Amino acid sequence: MSPSVDRPHRGTIFLEDAVVIGQESWPQGQFVLRLTAPKCARHAQPGSFAHIRCADDLPMRRPLSIQRVDAEAGWIEILYKTVGKGLSLLSQVEPGDVVSCLGPIGHGFTPSPERQRRLLIGGGVGIPPMIFLAEQLKDAPPDVPRPVVLMGSEIPFPFRTRPSTLLLPDLPADVIAAMPLLESWRVPSRLASKSNFPGCYSGYVTELASLWLASLDQQSLSEVEIFACGPTPMLQECARVAQRFGVRAQVSLEEFMACAVGGCAGCAVRVQTPDGPAMKRVCVDGPVFDADTVFPPTAA
Repeated sequence: MSPSVDRPHRGTIFLEDAVVIGQESWPQGQFVLRLTAPKCARHAQPGSFAHIRCADDLPMRRPLSIQRVDAEAGWIEILYKTVGKGLSLLSQVEPGDVVSCLGPIGHGFTPSPERQRRLLIGGGVGIPPMIFLAEQLKDAPPDVPRPVVLMGSEIPFPFRTRPSTLLLPDLPADVIAAMPLLESWRVPSRLASKSNFPGCYSGYVTELASLWLASLDQQSLSEVEIFACGPTPMLQECARVAQRFGVRAQVSLEEFMACAVGGCAGCAVRVQTPDGPAMKRVCVDGPVFDADTVFPPTAA
């Protein structure tokens, strides 16, 4: 059956028995899981997610953002933190185990061809879509500015940081910690935390974003688009920052989900539309929305 106009996600979500390729553990209960899921890998876009069954005796799946894919090799990669019984059980799977994977789900980020200065902001478990998007954008033509990736966390990052070799001269000189994977792609990144991690900006990642935006002239600001994923307070502040600097922003929302395919409407949020306020399902109508529709500008 082909997707209908009112249900465009029909026919684009696949159920697969995904084989565990590997799982890395990181401090504070963080894990990076790689699965063979060829259909999901072939159709996933930055911002989409997979609905994973964590154990055979736990029917409720968990929505997990996709961090990377290799469509040719047929694998997807997911970063998650062990919050609750389900994800704690998922952390125990080993290579060769099989988990049920439903995905990819949701509308992803849609970079505007008119705004080619991309600022990617990820907080905590909102980091994965930023890595996915950065990988998609890294091979842009030479005349397109490299995306800038800013990430924040109050627990150790799920990778080994290192001093960046890619200069961002308009940021404080001592803010030099970066993600090695992004460095290998020649994509500049910087990290923020209030936990005093070496080389990180001491404060919120949105404050670091404001510093970067404040360094740009009006012509450069007119070319900026922000992409963000993380906790709701962080996304709300990202929207405020975008509004203050007059730039466009897209945000990927984090919500509790039951079915994740639009049936239960348990993840619905209030969104401004041209016809007025409406309730939209984060799973299939999102998770990515224009920031102004979720966090409308407040009157001065």
